[in-house]
Amino acid sequence: MTERKRSRQPNGASSIYFGKDGKWHGRVTVGVRDDGRPDRRHIERKSQAEVTKAVREMERARDEKKLRKVGQAWTVQAWMEHWVENIAKPYVSENTYDGYEVDVRVHLVPGLGAHKLDRLEPEHLERFYRKMQDSGSSAGTAHHVHRTIRVALGEAVRRGQVATNVAEIAKAPRLEEEDIEPYTIEEVQSLLVEPAKLRNSARWVVALALGLRQGEALGLHWEDVDLAAGYVRIRKNRLRPKYAHGCGAHPCGRKAGYCPTRSQIRREHKSTKSRAGRRTIGLPDPLIKILRQHQEVQDRERIAAGIDWEGKGYVFASPVGGPLSPNTDFHVWKRLLRDAGVRDGRLHVARHTAATVLLILGVPDVVIDAIMGWEPGGAARMRARYMHVTGVMLRKVAQ
Repeated sequence: MTERKRSRQPNGASSIYFGKDGKWHGRVTVGVRDDGRPDRRHIERKSQAEVTKAVREMERARDEKKLRKVGQAWTVQAWMEHWVENIAKPYVSENTYDGYEVDVRVHLVPGLGAHKLDRLEPEHLERFYRKMQDSGSSAGTAHHVHRTIRVALGEAVRRGQVATNVAEIAKAPRLEEEDIEPYTIEEVQSLLVEPAKLRNSARWVVALALGLRQGEALGLHWEDVDLAAGYVRIRKNRLRPKYAHGCGAHPCGRKAGYCPTRSQIRREHKSTKSRAGRRTIGLPDPLIKILRQHQEVQDRERIAAGIDWEGKGYVFASPVGGPLSPNTDFHVWKRLLRDAGVRDGRLHVARHTAATVLLILGVPDVVIDAIMGWEPGGAARMRARYMHVTGVMLRKVAQ
C-alpha cells in the first residue's frame, strides 16, 4: 500500500493520517492543559473510516463540553474521597458534611470504589442500591447515598472529569412515605404531666405545643424569647457535638467522645439555614406561664452554680448553663415515654402531633406553615401528610 503523506493542518484543526505502523491516526485539539500547552488527543484505528468517525465523535463531545479532562484517571474511591474532603467540606454545613462523609466511607467506597469514574454506569448504581437493601440497609439510607453520589458526580461533570452524571440516569431507591400517627389526646395529656418531674420540663411542653425541631428547641436562647410580648424567634440550631482526643502522647484507648481530656472541635450552634426556618411564633398564655416558671428555676440553678455557671443564654441548659447534648435529649425523651406509659416513637412524633392539632383546629394554612417552618414549595405536600389522623382524635379535639 502506498503510504499516505501527512499534510499539515491549520493550528487547532483536527488531523487524520496514515502512520508508518500501518494504522490510521487522528489528532484532535480539545482545549488547553494546565501548563498552557494545547490538549491534543490521539486516536488510533485500523481503517480511515473508523478513525474519521472517532475524530468526529470527539469533536462533537468537545463542542458539547462532554469530554473528560486530561490528567488523573479517577476511580470512584479517589474522586469521592477528594470531593467530600476538599470540595464539599469547606462549603456545606457540619451536619451535611457528616452525612456525606458517612455515605462515602461506609457505603460508596466499599461498594463502588474500584470502578473507574468515567466507566461507571447507571446499572452499577442500581445493583449497588439493591445490594445495600438486601444487606439490611433501609430504603431511606440507600436513597441518601444516592443523593450524595449524585451531588459528587454533578461536580465531576462541572469540572470536566466525566461527561455524564450517571446518578441522574439511575433509578433512585423507592421511598414509601410512612403514615404519621400523632399521639392521642390521652397520650399528650400523659406527656404533659410526666415532664413536671424532670429538669427542663418546659422543653417537652414546647415540643408538643409548638412543634419545634430538636435542633431548634435546644438552640433556643433567652434573647430570642420575649415573654412580655408573647413570642419566640427561631434563629439558631443546636449542632451535634464533635470531639478530638486530648490525651496526646499517652492514648486513652477510647473513642474521642469518651476521652477524659477531650476537646470540642465543633461550634455549638449555627443559624437556621432556610428563610422559612427563621420564624417568629406567638406563645399561648399557658406556655408563657410555664416558661416564666422555667426561667425562675434556671435563675436558682445559676445562683447555686456560682462561678461554675457558663452563662451561654440557653433556654434549655445543663445544670451549669451549658448546652444540652442532642443525644442526651433523645434518651430523656425515650425515658419520658416509658415513664408516661406512652407508646414508643421518635422525638419527631411530638412535632407531628403539634402540626396535626393545628390542622384539625382549622388554623389557616399560611399560619401553620409559618409556625412549622415549612418551605413554601413543599408546604402543601407536608400538610397532606399530616392530615392522616384518626376519627376518634378528630372528634375529641372538636369537643
